[in-house]
Amino acid sequence: MKRVTDDDSSGRARWDAQTLSPALKKAPERANDFTTISGRSIERLYAAEDTADLDYAKDVGDPGAFPYTRGIHATGYRGKLWTMRQFSGFGTPEETNERYKHLLAAGGTGLSVAFDLPTLMGRDPDHELSLGEVGKCGVSIASLADMETLFEGISLADITTSMTINSPASMIFAMYLVVAEQQGADWRKISGTIQNDILKEFIAQKEYIYPPRPSMRLITDVFAFCASDVPRWNTISVSGYHIREAGATALQELAFTLRDGIEYVQYGVEAGLNVDDFVPRMSFFFNAHSDFFEEIAKYRAARKLWATVMKDRFGAVDDRSWKLRFHTQTAGVSLTAQQPHNNVVRTALQALSAVLGGTQSLHTNSLDEALALPTAEAATLALRTQQIIAHESGITNVVDPFGGSYFVEKLTLDMERGAREYFDTIDRMGGMVAAIERGFPQREVSESAYRFQQAVERKDRVIVGVNDFVVEEEHPVPTLYIDEAAAARQIDRLKQLRRDRDNGRVRRALDNLKRCAEGAGNTMVPLIEATRAYATVGEMCDALRDVWGEYEETPTI
Repeated sequence: MKRVTDDDSSGRARWDAQTLSPALKKAPERANDFTTISGRSIERLYAAEDTADLDYAKDVGDPGAFPYTRGIHATGYRGKLWTMRQFSGFGTPEETNERYKHLLAAGGTGLSVAFDLPTLMGRDPDHELSLGEVGKCGVSIASLADMETLFEGISLADITTSMTINSPASMIFAMYLVVAEQQGADWRKISGTIQNDILKEFIAQKEYIYPPRPSMRLITDVFAFCASDVPRWNTISVSGYHIREAGATALQELAFTLRDGIEYVQYGVEAGLNVDDFVPRMSFFFNAHSDFFEEIAKYRAARKLWATVMKDRFGAVDDRSWKLRFHTQTAGVSLTAQQPHNNVVRTALQALSAVLGGTQSLHTNSLDEALALPTAEAATLALRTQQIIAHESGITNVVDPFGGSYFVEKLTLDMERGAREYFDTIDRMGGMVAAIERGFPQREVSESAYRFQQAVERKDRVIVGVNDFVVEEEHPVPTLYIDEAAAARQIDRLKQLRRDRDNGRVRRALDNLKRCAEGAGNTMVPLIEATRAYATVGEMCDALRDVWGEYEETPTI
């Protein structure tokens, strides 16, 4: 990475004396703390000496070659564009099915399912804790019957589907597999992703059910089941997105996400799996926040870190295990209810950073999401944002356009070094599960969130339309409203299901699930059996609650 011209240090000194100093005397710099959105200090200029200790072949490499800093595909987007996967789900399965067909007709190339809070927490629509939440933040799925409706008229053999669910991920995955089976699809050929990332729930999102260690068993059971029965399925999407949304810095998002991934690999190995049999189907999910260059560096560092960790720490020999594949979503936490049309610009810049960072799939947030779930029109505009980047910007013509940039390479190197420091700290604690039980990552994230909010309140960090450039009177934007009719329909459907199904078969299936949880069998087998009997999400989750109990987090100070 070093220049081959004159001495770098003398060149920098000469520039300081002959160019910079006279310029500063004429026009001083703005009184500003020049940092990234994460608070990382940024120098005025980056030059060859900042990357002098980088070895191109070892640290950067060519696209498609180890350590994949510049991308996992040699041709970048010249060969294939990223998957444009719009996250969507609301109300009843019928309503969401209609939205999916609209998005596919508009040019979407994959589906991404958002589930409502009761489903995420493993509760049926008629549970007392589900009151007021059914269908509000995603689609309500209580049973196989709902999943059948959700994908009615959509061939699961011909589409990839991502499902954002964690604690009940195994139950929802079982339902998806049975629907695919009903459609005649071959499990060995279908593809998609189940998020299935419980560690980030303990760190950030807090939608957990069971304690960490039995929760990890559910995940390794999915690893083993898919390795033998659903080999093209991404068994986990290790998610930094929610960690970042909770207030983490870009570095913390990177470090905690990859360390979570390391923990899953370790648990898989300890469960008796060969690393190269399950790691190639692990994927990742990152946030695209507002600091353009910091985000690009984060994605590049993530690929290098994962490749070297898998090779050096776990001895993986299959290059598919080395290649970090990731989905990106633009930063929901950056969206503002004030002047919501500004969110279109924010999202476009964030999406651009994800593409320049080499994402494999992308969701762009809609302008109205600080107010409500997106309308069909807002969701279409968000999809059009991706399409304009893909087909009009010209950035897909070249692989890793910022490769070799002194600034981006230095940021990438700093990200890598900072993440390794976090890895060492967590390793000394005994791993990520032990660190979570001690409250370490939770505390790190909460402190970062507090520092950022203080910066916003002091106006050290400007949020356009919120703490500066404010307008007194704003024109409202149309929003999507989910009324209680969706809940009523779901509860009525659930009552009918329980009347019509073979309840003796359901009880036997749930008893088998409990016995499996008490023993050492693979839980996916009895979960599929219970799904075929039309047991509900709540009933399956409750069966495991009876065995493993519920987790209560110890507050951290």
